[in-house]
Amino acid sequence: MAPAALLKRVERSSARVAVQECAKQGFAPAARFVGCIDVSSAPAACAMSVHALPSDAQLARYAVTALIDEVQLTPKPALVDQRGSGAHRDLDLALMLRSAHSLAPTFAALAHAARRRGEPSALLRAELAQIGRSGEQDMLRATGGSNAHRGAIWIVGLLVAGATMTPVGDEPIWSQASQICAYAAQIACFPDRFAAPSDSHGERARQRYQVGGARREAQDGFPHVIDVGLPALLAARARGVGENAARVDALLAIMASLDDTCLLHRAGQPGLHAGQRGAQRVLSAGGSSTPAGRDALAALDHELLSLNASPGGAADLLAATLFLDMLARHDAGGSPDSWNI
Repeated sequence: MAPAALLKRVERSSARVAVQECAKQGFAPAARFVGCIDVSSAPAACAMSVHALPSDAQLARYAVTALIDEVQLTPKPALVDQRGSGAHRDLDLALMLRSAHSLAPTFAALAHAARRRGEPSALLRAELAQIGRSGEQDMLRATGGSNAHRGAIWIVGLLVAGATMTPVGDEPIWSQASQICAYAAQIACFPDRFAAPSDSHGERARQRYQVGGARREAQDGFPHVIDVGLPALLAARARGVGENAARVDALLAIMASLDDTCLLHRAGQPGLHAGQRGAQRVLSAGGSSTPAGRDALAALDHELLSLNASPGGAADLLAATLFLDMLARHDAGGSPDSWNI
């Protein structure tokens, strides 16, 4: 069966605005992602409505909580979790938690700036970039120089900004999440006029392997969040999968299709292919909640560790997925705090 037949795609008309804005700004958005996971049971879990717009402080708390939930999720293949440091020699759980907490003022400042400006613009893009660079320095001071959440500042920070612009209404959560991503995409399409030339690991991998990277993911409206991570999370819950396994499966769904520049940087195409194929094997075995899926997950963990490869890009997008999910529970009047997992 073709991949398109396996994925029940959700209509995201608001995301077209982001694509149009990219075109106006001279960017050429990549082709839309088509995933390979069955989310036919997800819509019932999506039927939640919006009732209140979170404050800047609440958005910052949700963003930090999403980062904490991602790093504490266990087991994850070759990533920092409660078992250890995965493929990372310079990171551990305590350091990642310090990094996440250090970013609370940054996320609050991003929300405040976006709410004050009220709409995507070049001025807002420049202001958010300045706040993000300052937040990166706060992170580096908190971690003793380790880059724990640089990608997440960009990805989750844009969604924080987009969340301040999303109108309050009674639309389904999927529509609300799409609008948040569309606003974030419009912001991302404006150039950062004051940015120094980037020589990050992700940028070098993006250029060497000709993949989209975090910038393209944002400019395209976060397809691996809206079309993959969130549907996988909600579909797993609808099937009765426990929360921990549902989140692991959402991570694996993202890994199975993402051209992760972290994997490419650390292990090249062999690392990327190992991550994608291994993640798909876990999902094909029924997911991380099944005995066969757990065996496949352990094998994936072992293979990536042997390659010294870590899917950090997918981890950032899982944090973005958890952030939008947290907003949905806020909007539905539920608890915004972490699930018991």
